[in-house]
Amino acid sequence: MGALVLGVFGALAVVSFLIPTDQVREAVKSEIRAATGLDPLLRGDVSVSLFPYGQVTLADVALGEGPGEPPLQANRIVVRLSFLPLLLGRIDIADITLADPRILVAVDKAGRSNWEGLRTTLDRAVEPGTPSFSEIRINNGTLIVRDDYRDIHEYVSHADLSLAWPAISRSFAVTGSARYRGETIEVGVTLANFAAALHGERSVLKLRLAGPPLKFTFDGAMATRPTLKIEGAASADSPSLRRAMVWLGKKPLPGGGFERLSLKAQTNMVGGTIALSQVNLELDGNVAEGVLTFAADGRQTLQGTLAVDALDLTPYLSTVRLLTGPEREWSRSRLDLDGLTTADLDLRLSAGKVTIGSTTLGRTAIATNLRGGKLGVTIGESRSFGGVIRGSIGLASTDQGATFASQLQFDGVNLERCIGDLLGVKRIEGKGSMTLSLEGSGPNVYALTRTLDGEATLTSTKGALTGLNVEQLLRRLERRPLSGGSEFRSGRTPFEELSIKMKIAQGNVTVEDVNLRGSAVRLDIAGEASIPSRDLDLKGVATLVSANANSKSFELPFAVQGPWDDPLVLPDAQILIQRSGAAAPLLEALRARRDAARTPPATTPAVQTPEQPATKDATPVPAAPSPAKEASTPPTAAPEPAQPVLPAAPSIVPGPEAKPEAPAAREAVLPPEPEPAAPIDAAPATEPDAAQPSVPEADAAAPAPTEKAE
Repeated sequence: MGALVLGVFGALAVVSFLIPTDQVREAVKSEIRAATGLDPLLRGDVSVSLFPYGQVTLADVALGEGPGEPPLQANRIVVRLSFLPLLLGRIDIADITLADPRILVAVDKAGRSNWEGLRTTLDRAVEPGTPSFSEIRINNGTLIVRDDYRDIHEYVSHADLSLAWPAISRSFAVTGSARYRGETIEVGVTLANFAAALHGERSVLKLRLAGPPLKFTFDGAMATRPTLKIEGAASADSPSLRRAMVWLGKKPLPGGGFERLSLKAQTNMVGGTIALSQVNLELDGNVAEGVLTFAADGRQTLQGTLAVDALDLTPYLSTVRLLTGPEREWSRSRLDLDGLTTADLDLRLSAGKVTIGSTTLGRTAIATNLRGGKLGVTIGESRSFGGVIRGSIGLASTDQGATFASQLQFDGVNLERCIGDLLGVKRIEGKGSMTLSLEGSGPNVYALTRTLDGEATLTSTKGALTGLNVEQLLRRLERRPLSGGSEFRSGRTPFEELSIKMKIAQGNVTVEDVNLRGSAVRLDIAGEASIPSRDLDLKGVATLVSANANSKSFELPFAVQGPWDDPLVLPDAQILIQRSGAAAPLLEALRARRDAARTPPATTPAVQTPEQPATKDATPVPAAPSPAKEASTPPTAAPEPAQPVLPAAPSIVPGPEAKPEAPAAREAVLPPEPEPAAPIDAAPATEPDAAQPSVPEADAAAPAPTEKAE
């Protein structure tokens, strides 16, 4: 046996030197032509080795004829020969290895492919009875697709594939890996009837693609005549849909979310349209069911109807920043909406519950339309906040940034929850209706607020304002005008009717009317507000309705100024002082002093009358003394007659238990800008009676306080 083996190998070694190279080359060409229908063009050297096994190496080989670049070319083709036929002197190919092949698929603008003629010859090559071989291997191959008809240009490199050629059975399979867009993808393709598939007839198709960005499987059937038709079960999984879209060459999707994806559906593809039925979709934890249709011919469009029990939109809005952090100003970061041009979308969605951050909406039906970079969301009906929400929201990408428009209507909603969740202000209790119409444009949120135009209205019945008890405050101020304090920044003010109407132009809000009517209180407010600077400048009148029809109602003008988050409510200080028994004389004195300052001073000197000669022994006429001088300097015998004396403003000396007034009240009583004093004619003063003790003028003129607190 050992001698027999040595004899066989020795014979092969001798034959490898005896067989002519040209004969082997022609035999290999004939086998390749018979098995594939492709005529190989050998442009390099040919080497034959029959020991230890039969192998033929062809250098610089091209398959396919015609002008331009050939459909397939390889640096080397290694042909392994079958052992037993070789002993009988016949050359049969066992398998072929293409080293560094370059495969080109080119489609011109008329839709003609460079593989049309090769496919016809390949159809004849796989007919029964045609010689064939079992496997074709591709090592470090490159696939180039240039489709001018559909404007597709793709490049696949580092392809290490094994093609199971239909030698014994008629099936065809491809397994291996390739590198596409920087990622290595495992590939598996199986055609149960390769000959039928080449003729365009129905054939079972199994496809598997697996890589870091995406996993896709399909199990069904395929036919290409009269048009492409694929049907079966498909599934796709991706750890990040956003990353997979970028990997596929699409623009990044706007906003956040679009991460974990799982899709299972029955697929029916006809031409360039893919219809998915019995869809089970899971995206970012949201599970939906329904139908989807994807049209790939021309502009890519996704249409469908989905139903979901609970929809969480928080991930998709997580990157939207309306305000900066500590400064609480509008964001000036650029609005990036380039992802809106990725594809067109027409999706109808119904959800039992919708969550947006801390806001929860009830049963909601919406329709989303995205076309040409313009996104429109129509809210057919949303059972939320105890009422119904309807309207539309539009967002579009423009050269200047973004364009925003909204038309929203809230009917019978819980105002405290609704306004609190939408605007962060929880000041109104009860149910009511609101309308909001806005539109603007700009490269960022701040610029968008400067161009906002629109209007807003609110109506409510049988509710209350929280955070302030207006009735209790007015009643206290009616009794004690200069009292009040921070303890009234709590409680509630019930109302029977509330109406608010506002106009918005270029970011400036004109509060045309704020009307509150209650059983005991009325409020009327008007003024302006700025959306870009987020501040208020309002004025109003609070009225305490008197139970007695004959008595006059107490009215208090006030102003609301400052930022939205913490505005300052300032009552009219003059009205409070006028109603104060102790402070009213001081206000009148200040007014008199101001009026005297505006009157030209008298310049006529004092004239002595015969009845009362100006002598030291005569009884003097007392002059208006200066409190400051009397308190520090003893009275003189007789001042100069022509010396003018300024009258002093009366002062209020609080009692021992009097509380200090608030800074606002003090500022109202004592204005920061002093009024100029008007000189008056002074009469000569006499020396005080020595028998009577000197009493300071300030103590003698101090009026007794009318109320303990004042």
